[in-house]
Amino acid sequence: MRITEMFYSIQGEGRRSGLPTTFVRTTGCHLRCSWCDAAYTFTGGEDRSLDEVLEFVRAQPTREVCFTGGEPLLQKEAWDFIDRLLAEDRSVLVETAGNLDFGRANAYPPDARARLCISMDVKCPSSGESEKNKPEHMALLRDSDQLKFVVADREDYDYAVELLREHGLPPCPVYLNPVGGVAPGNLTTWLLEETEPLPVHVGVQLHKLVWGDEPGR
Repeated sequence: MRITEMFYSIQGEGRRSGLPTTFVRTTGCHLRCSWCDAAYTFTGGEDRSLDEVLEFVRAQPTREVCFTGGEPLLQKEAWDFIDRLLAEDRSVLVETAGNLDFGRANAYPPDARARLCISMDVKCPSSGESEKNKPEHMALLRDSDQLKFVVADREDYDYAVELLREHGLPPCPVYLNPVGGVAPGNLTTWLLEETEPLPVHVGVQLHKLVWGDEPGR
């Protein structure tokens, strides 16, 4: 796999927020979101064998692994890597834009699928990439997964709400995260002003509260 960085830190967002986690961040992405906070993953990186990556993972003091990017599912070894992590009884979170088919996740036995969290990140209009969304892939999400929208403004918020009302809530938690990750005031206000608010979570990014935008954190 082409790897930008591997490190041990705190999971900063979503249902596993606050858990010590090993991060494996791949190189390369097929999207160019205007507010991307990991643009350094677009190029560069180093080729690592799965054995090398797994050796690093095994050396860390946690069974939690976040497989991220870039877009990790672009890597031809992605599912082989996920297979091996789950075979070692690890909990795996895969961060993906969700416009690549991730249906293979649902072929795992129940015990393994329960330890796999697909984190589908639907792109709102401010990203400049919303036309590439495949909201029909929300139907692939299961209880152990999560759905995320990064929201910059009211147009993004309305887009997320309309999409959720049109396609229905998935069986997993839904998070609305502010661009930049740490200023949820507007999101909170908009949600509370709804006559019938959707059962979604306003999120923040814990790692940015601690370290800012420093890579490898």
